[in-house]
Amino acid sequence: MNGIKVILIIGLALVACGEQAEQLLPLSKNAPNTVTLSNGEIVYNMDGEWNAIIDDSPWGEFKDILTITQEGNKFVGIISKGNEKYHKGDELIKGELVKNGFESIERNTVQGWMTETIGKIDEGCNKIVVETDVGTSTHTIELNRI
Repeated sequence: MNGIKVILIIGLALVACGEQAEQLLPLSKNAPNTVTLSNGEIVYNMDGEWNAIIDDSPWGEFKDILTITQEGNKFVGIISKGNEKYHKGDELIKGELVKNGFESIERNTVQGWMTETIGKIDEGCNKIVVETDVGTSTHTIELNRI
């Protein structure tokens, strides 16, 4: 009976680990919204304007346009219109890309640049979700390509 419990526990652990580990495949040359770097690596091309929904709970939700400029694998996202919390021209996000998504991403808050930030790019690079833990809350930016 103890042997069955051990096998069951190991099996559950393997299933749980398998669900958490995403299989990230390299981007192909023909994938939409990609760019080939000088070293031959293919990364997402984030250049352009994005509708931004900035959820800064508990301080509110703000909508704006984010203009992302990308040079090689480095990018920066700048507020285009401005709102009650973020001013036109403020940098909101910045980071570096690798073949499957973000190598690093930072998010600007009233407390400064936060490196405890996670970014997810959908397949096709038409939607990006950025989450930052600030104290006891999670601040989210949802970006949709215009």
